[in-house]
Amino acid sequence: MRGVILYGPPASGKDTVTSALHELDARFTLYQRLKVGPGRTTGYRMTDETTLDQLRERGEVVWENHRYDARYVVDRPSLAQQLSTGVPIVHLGQRAAVAAVTAAVADARWLVVYLWCPREVAEQRIVLRNTGDTAERLRAWDDTEPLAERDLFLNTAEMSPPAAAEVIHRHVLGDARPAISRS
Repeated sequence: MRGVILYGPPASGKDTVTSALHELDARFTLYQRLKVGPGRTTGYRMTDETTLDQLRERGEVVWENHRYDARYVVDRPSLAQQLSTGVPIVHLGQRAAVAAVTAAVADARWLVVYLWCPREVAEQRIVLRNTGDTAERLRAWDDTEPLAERDLFLNTAEMSPPAAAEVIHRHVLGDARPAISRS
């Protein structure tokens, strides 16, 4: 069982690289976190507080965070299921989340990729998205801590999404060429 964690601040390219990976190899699919709250619904499994409470009671919440007036949850049952049928791509932005997810399913092997771009590039990308919460997303960008414990570091301002997908794909399949990754 293999999975990919794309770690990084808002607008670092997690969605775009995920799309490029899926185009390259359909086994790579976005892990849709549970979400309770307002905002974007695409890429999430929308749920309610009662369902989250039930998951918590059963000890099935791997990671939960609150941002943009919403709750985002990685749950063990869906994570294990997706690991057994393909290569899930989990988007994270907190260092503690990486440790929680990599420990959640005993037999899983994770490739941890730190996606990054300069703040100015992130701001341009956020403005183009026109979500209306640029200041809040830039605060989240500022709050995202660097990740030293990673397998790859990719600057998405210097690398196209297809090129990043190729590097990640090779590493997951065991045909890694370390000279391509940047640190």
